Amino acid sequence: MVHAPRQVGKTTALSSFAHELTAAGQHVAVLVSMETGAAFPRDTGAAELCVLDSWRWSARAALPPELLPPPFPDAPPGGRIKAALAAWAEAAPRPLAVFLDEIDALRDDVLVSVLRQLRDGYRGRPGHFPASLALIGLRDVRDYKVATEGRDQLGTASPFNIKVRSLTLRDFTAEEIAELYGQHTADTGQRFEVDAIERAFALTQGQPWLVNALAKVVVEELVDDRAEPVRRADIERAKEILIDRQETHLDSLAERLREPRVRRILEPMMAGRLLGDVPEDDRRFAVDLGLLRRNAEGTLEVANPIYREILLRSLVSGTRDTLPSIKPSWLREDGRLDPASDRPLSS
Repeated sequence: MVHAPRQVGKTTALSSFAHELTAAGQHVAVLVSMETGAAFPRDTGAAELCVLDSWRWSARAALPPELLPPPFPDAPPGGRIKAALAAWAEAAPRPLAVFLDEIDALRDDVLVSVLRQLRDGYRGRPGHFPASLALIGLRDVRDYKVATEGRDQLGTASPFNIKVRSLTLRDFTAEEIAELYGQHTADTGQRFEVDAIERAFALTQGQPWLVNALAKVVVEELVDDRAEPVRRADIERAKEILIDRQETHLDSLAERLREPRVRRILEPMMAGRLLGDVPEDDRRFAVDLGLLRRNAEGTLEVANPIYREILLRSLVSGTRDTLPSIKPSWLREDGRLDPASDRPLSS
């Protein structure tokens, strides 16, 4: 199981890993997606057909003709994933490794069916089922929620007991950000000053999407002259641009506040209050989403300053929009302080 928050590079890393495994000549490895099955949360047969069609497309794009899967056999709904993987493993000239991306896009009956098919097929490996499978998603598979048979968790009678390891992808370190930005310098000659790199790490805490997005705004919009270095002030301006634009990744953070289990954690944290009786599962859920992290002291905090500002703005947006507009009488038109004003600056 490989799990990590959105936009940290799970798909990119595992796709590259699969390519390297196949190129080494010892395995047939490919990354395929389960996402298309999400459109049919309670129609297992329809979900399976969409998923298998996506697999065929992915395999054609990633593998040479001699390693492509055979035609997937007909099977009844609830058995098509197992049948396809078994046929593929039997036809492959080398041990087959399949990385199932976006596994947590599936819900309810479809998710249960797919996981049980993987469990059932496990007995046939490696000759009649993939030698290795990886499930890739936001959360560890033990935490998947389903709404079926009156239960909200799959429990222990599930594929969880054949899971060998659960891995996660960490954020970048400050040194890795410097290395990444150094690749831009090597390509273009434009350098990032040391305090700019330090500020990028402070604002992002190494979150990969933010690290890349900050640099993209800086070098493409703010400092497009490659002879000019990137300075700390440029990183600060890029941060404000990202927050104001509410790019898809950042907008999805605010959307998470609509979920009661997330809101009841973030609201008291932002207000400086104790969390109280918040279930451990909810806290772990917020960490897995990448909204929170555990600091060196072991306590929870918002994952990085940019996320904190986004979430704060979202929480107070209703109040902010209803406040009256106040024009300070102690400021001139150009925004500078007017020393002639007799209005107090504070009360």
